[in-house]
Amino acid sequence: MSNSAPQAPWTLQGQFAAVRFTVLAEPEPGLLPRLMMPFARRDLIPDSLSCVTSGGVMRVDIRMAGMPAEMVHLVEGNLRQTLGVTQIACRTEITGSVHRAA
Repeated sequence: MSNSAPQAPWTLQGQFAAVRFTVLAEPEPGLLPRLMMPFARRDLIPDSLSCVTSGGVMRVDIRMAGMPAEMVHLVEGNLRQTLGVTQIACRTEITGSVHRAA
């Protein structure tokens, strides 16, 4: 039996992430504003947004170099729930170090 105290969970609080969301969706006139809402609600401004429509599918790439790491999963969840979205991929790289919570 071990007498060691339980370890505190890892936290991303105060850390930042370089994030790229790749969204595949049905091409619709109101799609881009709907995809920006999760960012706007959190006072975030993406560094770049690119959109290409081909073969009846719209591909949208949204990038941020310094998104608060604790918000990445929240924004990703909101993007997944956006009307018209069929698939989403998120690539994240934490910038800085990760610490155990106190």
